Amino acid sequence: MSTRFLRHFFEPRTIAVIGASEKPHSIGGIVIRNLQEAGFPGTLWAVNRKGYETVFDQPCVSRVSELPETPDLAVVCTPAATLPKVISRLGRIGVKAALVLSGGAHLDDPEEGRGSIRERMLSAARESGIRVLGPECMGLIVPGRRINASYSSQPVKAGKVAYLGQSGMLGNAMIDWAAGRGIGFSHLITVGDSVDVMLPDLIDYINQFAPTQAILLHLERIHDAQHFMTALRDASRHRLVLAIKSGRTPQSDLSGMPPTPGIANRDVVFDAAFSRAGVVRVNDSDELFDALMTLSQMRPLKGDRLAIVANGLGPAMLAIDKLVSAGGSLASFSAETRRALRDGEFDISKPGENPVDLGGDATPERFVEALEIVAADPGVDAVLVVHAPTRLAPSKVTAQALIANRKRFRRNLLTSWMGLEGALYARHECSMAGIPTYVSPEKAVKAFMHMVDYQRVQALLQETPPSLPFSTTADIRARCHTLIAQARAEGRETLSHAETAQVLEAYGIPVAPSRYVHTPEEAAAAAEELEGPWALKVVHDGNCRPFRYRKHPHRISAGLLQDLHEPSQVAEGLTRLGEKVHEKFPPVKIREYCLQPMQRGKQSMQICAGITRDPVFGPLIVFGIGGYKVNILADRQVALPPLNMTLAADVVGRTHAARLIREHSGEPERDLQRLCQLLVKLSQMASDLLELRGLELNPLLLNRDGILAVDFALDLGAPARFAIMPYPEELREWVTLNNGMRVEVRPIRAEDAPLITSFHSQLSEESIRFRYFHNKADLSQRDLSMLAHINYDRQMAFIAEHQKEDGSKEMLGVVRVWNDPDNIRTEFSIIVRDDMAGQGLGSLLMKKMIGYCKSVGTLEMIGKVMVDNHPMRALMKHLGFRCRYNMEEQVVDAVLRLNEPESEWQRHRLESLPD
Repeated sequence: MSTRFLRHFFEPRTIAVIGASEKPHSIGGIVIRNLQEAGFPGTLWAVNRKGYETVFDQPCVSRVSELPETPDLAVVCTPAATLPKVISRLGRIGVKAALVLSGGAHLDDPEEGRGSIRERMLSAARESGIRVLGPECMGLIVPGRRINASYSSQPVKAGKVAYLGQSGMLGNAMIDWAAGRGIGFSHLITVGDSVDVMLPDLIDYINQFAPTQAILLHLERIHDAQHFMTALRDASRHRLVLAIKSGRTPQSDLSGMPPTPGIANRDVVFDAAFSRAGVVRVNDSDELFDALMTLSQMRPLKGDRLAIVANGLGPAMLAIDKLVSAGGSLASFSAETRRALRDGEFDISKPGENPVDLGGDATPERFVEALEIVAADPGVDAVLVVHAPTRLAPSKVTAQALIANRKRFRRNLLTSWMGLEGALYARHECSMAGIPTYVSPEKAVKAFMHMVDYQRVQALLQETPPSLPFSTTADIRARCHTLIAQARAEGRETLSHAETAQVLEAYGIPVAPSRYVHTPEEAAAAAEELEGPWALKVVHDGNCRPFRYRKHPHRISAGLLQDLHEPSQVAEGLTRLGEKVHEKFPPVKIREYCLQPMQRGKQSMQICAGITRDPVFGPLIVFGIGGYKVNILADRQVALPPLNMTLAADVVGRTHAARLIREHSGEPERDLQRLCQLLVKLSQMASDLLELRGLELNPLLLNRDGILAVDFALDLGAPARFAIMPYPEELREWVTLNNGMRVEVRPIRAEDAPLITSFHSQLSEESIRFRYFHNKADLSQRDLSMLAHINYDRQMAFIAEHQKEDGSKEMLGVVRVWNDPDNIRTEFSIIVRDDMAGQGLGSLLMKKMIGYCKSVGTLEMIGKVMVDNHPMRALMKHLGFRCRYNMEEQVVDAVLRLNEPESEWQRHRLESLPD
């Protein structure tokens, strides 16, 4: 998966359409006509075995080997059975890109001794390196380059929105919807059931090379979550990304993926992924365009407080209902605003309050005056105008008045012109003026909430979090790995209750006092050591796996005895539990019995938290209300690790548990902080223990004394692959500088923003100029986010950190690289604090980074050095970089070969500009 040769899809000078004819239903013929109607400026050929002289006036040959030259792009429209052979022939003549529109129901059916059509297509593509987009794709459209290599039914207007989808028919429908709304596209591509070029490849290419303001995504399935999340997070940092996904319900999910333990509907995992990537998710195609209009036309919001100005209370109340149910806030007016509204006698229903009902006889002038007052209120983030047409105030006239006076309104304006006849003109006028406008108040509110959600997820993407409450040591990780290795050696896929308790305690998660016993005598003796009354649980192979809920929740406590007051009762209870297990589940092996004091009082809340593993996105953190009804309560939130305190707070804050804590806890902030710390510890555990498949803490008690894990289960699996690469702890190392100072060289993390700020403040103007090529006195919040929040899949930054005598830490230097998506080249930068010059730190950091880049297979490291930066030029020469003067940019280009290319396309990329 890469952007290799994708330029040939989007910037072809020559195109060959394979399987084109002038028959009425020929897909190839439709492609040729669409290319002609789009005005494709390059050379166009048809290929058909029947040997026509021309197809729609374009020259035609009978075989691809007879083409006068190698085309940049081949559009394949031949029957499905011929596809592997066609791909192989195209690869042999040097074609780099093939767009396959053909498809069929039997692509995955294996043929005797040959594999399926899809497998043979991929094999043929890999032999020559040709990139294949399809089969079953609609084609691609790039209006700005006059390319329409698709079977679309109408021309597409040029614009600055890219549509990337997985369904050809939905892509066709999207063209029609967009045409009706006057929206144009920079690119429109559907991948269908592609064997090679995937959606993340296209996202990477658009993000790198296209002048696109927004990306619209349609998803049906995801093949590689890590590649998808990396591409999506990179794209959403630079442009608006909106996503719609089909298959939200189990009935419409055709992926065939196994269920995710502990999660009833896997669609919540996609919610978590989109949120983490800074992407706005919409529910349907109408919402997609409404959200696009809102987010592209509105200024950033400060909050979610909406004011409503209407010419009738009924429509305004519809908007309020939608706002509150969607989680928004109805703005409260200031005393000054209320007084101005009452003095002007604007509101006929609830004078001075929100919503403002101007009445059915409100003229356009009254609307403008009321809006000016409301939009000036500091407690209002946006104003929604809801208008139903009247004889005194026709929709079009009122809209024209708002547009003419729009500069008088200090807040974002949204409009809903209700109706279909007169309102149509009003909506058109507002749309042309760049004011978001909607058919109904409910649609307007939904679009407003998309803006609120977008700002929330973007803030999470860019916010620099507080320091981590906990970090593991090599000793902690080694102890836990030993427990896992012992279980594996014994052929077990689960840890015992006692072993799981040790893992939790190693990660700082308090566990209820427990004694693990095997006989009635041991149980009675253990009871003497613990304060009663007691609870006794039998731990066996059937109940030591996480997220295994029974069909009847009230029976989940089977295997547990509570309120045992005498040691003799404990001994007798152990016998009873053992007999019950052997009677109901004869083959099940009893591991141990767990004895604990009863946990009552202290007004405890039961929480459920843990780790599960999704077949696509890998490890997930789960959190919500706990107890025996957890599997039927809709309160489980999901998050992709790794988590920091800010991300954990967002997860916790969206649960019913958080609302209960805010309402009933004596110290809600303390309790919420404890839960956030718990989730960060679970995230660290998932990152450290790759073989951990699932962990469930249920119930986990939260009270004034803190949190306490009462019952838990942990199982094991194959090493996990994360959707978002976790912090690479293994790259930490301690070194000694020339002056004897001990420093730790480690990868940067999001929590290092304060260190970066302090480091930058100690740099000289010259050092800053050498690093940024201009003077940069201060770092903005966005700068800090970009420097501290890095994607370890494509970026790396090593900092040198020194602990001072007072225990605080300081940053002495940093080296960074940015890899291209194909891992061909990486660009470096380095800066060292002025007072550390001559201590060998610059050379040490560069050698560390060079070693890392070699280990991940990067081919070449490049950098730009200012001509007067003599110390850096000397360092580059010492490290073996080739340096040459770049006259155009007036800098020195430094280049170091790290690894040799293993294929022709890698060699091609090294010898040319990025493809």
